[in-house]
Amino acid sequence: MYLVFFYKKTSTRDFDSVFSDLKLGLEETLSLWYPAAGRLGLDGGGCKLNLRCNGGGAVMVEAMATGVKLSELGDLTQYNEFYETLVYKPSFDGDFSVMPLVVAQVTRFACGGYSIGIGTSHSLFDGISAYEFLHAWAFNSQIHNKSSGKITNKKDHLDLVIKPVHARGNLLFNRDMDQSQDAIRVTKAAAIYHLYQLIKQAMMTHQGQNRNFESPDSSFLIKTFEFNGEAIESMKKKSLEGFSCSSFEFLAAHLWKARTMALGLRRDAMVCLQFAVDIRKRTEPPLPEGFSGNAYVLASVASTAGELLEELTIESIVNKIREAKKSIDQDYINAYMEALGGGDQRNDGNLPPIKELTLISDWTKMPFHNVGFGNRGEPADYVAPLCPPVPQVAYFMKNPKDGKGVLVRIGLDPRDVDDFSNNFLGY
Repeated sequence: MYLVFFYKKTSTRDFDSVFSDLKLGLEETLSLWYPAAGRLGLDGGGCKLNLRCNGGGAVMVEAMATGVKLSELGDLTQYNEFYETLVYKPSFDGDFSVMPLVVAQVTRFACGGYSIGIGTSHSLFDGISAYEFLHAWAFNSQIHNKSSGKITNKKDHLDLVIKPVHARGNLLFNRDMDQSQDAIRVTKAAAIYHLYQLIKQAMMTHQGQNRNFESPDSSFLIKTFEFNGEAIESMKKKSLEGFSCSSFEFLAAHLWKARTMALGLRRDAMVCLQFAVDIRKRTEPPLPEGFSGNAYVLASVASTAGELLEELTIESIVNKIREAKKSIDQDYINAYMEALGGGDQRNDGNLPPIKELTLISDWTKMPFHNVGFGNRGEPADYVAPLCPPVPQVAYFMKNPKDGKGVLVRIGLDPRDVDDFSNNFLGY
């Protein structure tokens, strides 16, 4: 997962100082976040990942964007293929056990501005953990920044950085525990069950066709839609008539309808909305503050396309989203992990395209643009995520121009862009 932080020209530090401060800050951060300096490897069965804290290190490089000014990139909120050159991508020869889990590239532009492109392995961090890691790195970089004038005494400011907890044992599912209760429980992880149903539906749809189902990522266009807080409240009033809900709940329900409408699916087709839910406070006992790994599951809501578009209101969809979120308890988490860990066969990756699945990841509580890599700990002018491994996922991000606003970033089939845009913005 790659993020590119953009900074305008700094008058108090030269580029060499920027790179040096970031390098020293990263070194210090890795002393506490030591798994980020490790490597991934397969277990004895060759099906699951182990995290080896072997001190392999992170990779940090510097680059020049010769003749390119930041102003020439246009609207930074819109994905630009040029961004792909602003991150370091290690060459991969098939042996991921030698691949670094954290990489960074600091690029100087002709105008004096610079970018910091950072890549982190999603097998190491979820969004919250990555956000806390980057905050710690920025904090440690400012300690080494002599011109900052903001942080002078390291000991007085240790409380600004959450101490990471790397133990993963609380999230290991034990099939042997309390077998008598396991026999009674019938909890299913709805996200896994719905995905299974969608795969069966897609296999039937593509029966007799070319079995090479995967679509190239390049076929998707990454689009960003900007909403300020006032616009979101106005849209709520038009749709909900006194019903109160969060911006996430409203935008998730609205996006699901808009995307399904744009796809032109048959009425009886099963469609599904899935979204990530942080489980740090939902496990029994809760995970410790600073848990540094992946701690999320997917919640899921299913319907037919006809029911979603013709019968379900935004209010009723929001209620279903709330029910799905409420269902995430320890039993659901156990069922989810058991499903992910079940079976010893490797997935060959040859799955059918599942356009009926709408995926959302909420980053609004992780305002990455506020991570203080800038001079004096200043936030970035903008932070641009690159195309993720699953390009059609919708990301909800904090709007840096408006504290109550949201940026919605999603990968779309070029044939669906106009219809989706009209449906999504048509208020």
